Amino acid sequence: MDPKAIPKFLAAQRDAAPDDFQAVFLELEDYWKRSLWHQLTDSLLQYYSNPQSRPQRIAIYQQFILTFAEKINQLKLVTLGLTASAEYEDGHERLAFLKALTAKVNKPASQDAFVYATVAVASVKLQLQDVEGARKELDEAERILDRFDSVETVVHASFYRINADYYDHKLEFASYYRNALLFLACIDLSDLTPQESQSRAYDLSVAALASDSIYNFGELLLHPILDSLKNTQHAWLRELLFAFNRGDLVAFNGLAGNISKNKLLEQHEKFLRQKICLSALTETIFRRPPHDRTMTFTTISEETKVGPKEIEHLIMKALSLGLIRGTIDQVDKLAKISWVQPKVLDMQQIANMRLRLKEWDSTVNKLGNWIEGVGQDVWAA
Repeated sequence: MDPKAIPKFLAAQRDAAPDDFQAVFLELEDYWKRSLWHQLTDSLLQYYSNPQSRPQRIAIYQQFILTFAEKINQLKLVTLGLTASAEYEDGHERLAFLKALTAKVNKPASQDAFVYATVAVASVKLQLQDVEGARKELDEAERILDRFDSVETVVHASFYRINADYYDHKLEFASYYRNALLFLACIDLSDLTPQESQSRAYDLSVAALASDSIYNFGELLLHPILDSLKNTQHAWLRELLFAFNRGDLVAFNGLAGNISKNKLLEQHEKFLRQKICLSALTETIFRRPPHDRTMTFTTISEETKVGPKEIEHLIMKALSLGLIRGTIDQVDKLAKISWVQPKVLDMQQIANMRLRLKEWDSTVNKLGNWIEGVGQDVWAA
């Protein structure tokens, strides 16, 4: 747009804006005339954040912001562009808009803004079912991010969020779980609506349970996002995670009726039963003191409710997954366990550990008293 036409354009936009925002356009024009780009950008961001600006966002971006786009912070330019792009109802129009924005900020000095815009392109491609195209965009963004020493948190948050969406689409549970948690680490949870928090907690819980490589839910169990499921129709899912963590077969069986509420979990129900048996095995080993971790197959069968013929396979599975370390004596049907994977403890598990520590303390005291008793002559000498 011809700079001479900008005052007339802003006047027209002012007339079209709600009465409460008339002064905003006078302020925008003033900042523009005095070349106060920082103040102008912040004023635009504030206006764009108001839902009442929606009908004017695209026009202001195309007719006004692009005339001085080179002079403002490029990351903020992308933020304004992303907000404007959301007003396109047609996905292909939104994609074309974002591609133009991405090309505009693809400069050596604004690679953070380029990544931010590229991730937005990947998001739209994912919505349009161009899954491979989305992956290419995300891979390019990741290569650039890996070269940064530091970058604005909003850029990382955007990348992890869309990367998680991609893996959710592909049903790659472990990758979704990891990226979703990284996304949450980059944001303030108070920025999420209660519905968004519940949705994220629900998806994370399902991914943790359905994944064949996640057997330690500690990071999720300790995350405040999980509390958003309390007192909701999905509260059972939170309880199920804690049941898995403590290897509680009784609690699992009590909650198993809810599994059919989620199609993915229902499809993995047989696997979930194998997974809870593995958890029961590790919990059984964990409750035993280190010197008493040689267990018969019969004992393991009683604790895990697994048939005698399947015990060896269960132990081998736990060994192959790195949940335990040890050896199997097939002749005497013994499992000699030397190590079990650490995990987050609930209050009951902590209470059990306290009892074990008290027993250890008592044993040490008895040993000390015995040594003192049999070695009196030595101590006297």
